[in-house]
Amino acid sequence: MWYVILGRDREHSLAARLAARPDHLARLEALRDQGRLKLAGPLPAIDAADPGPAGFVGSLIVAEFGSLAEAQAWADADPYIATGVYSRVDVMPFKPVLP
Repeated sequence: MWYVILGRDREHSLAARLAARPDHLARLEALRDQGRLKLAGPLPAIDAADPGPAGFVGSLIVAEFGSLAEAQAWADADPYIATGVYSRVDVMPFKPVLP
């Protein structure tokens, strides 16, 4: 089943986000290589593709896991949690309809 993982950044986390980004991306690339990643990306803090020092307010990931517990465990192991980038992470089942 597909799951949405919505990570919410804590304030002033841009430096920590940039430092942890390579490890965060490596995990996403592993999901992609397994054919389990539908989409992933950051949520800019302002209406711009490159928010610069404004940074990001979070990240959205849609990926396939065997269960909600498995999706939650994967999310809990994210480097952005370990380094304090995320203040909160929500994991929810997702049913793709379109496209």
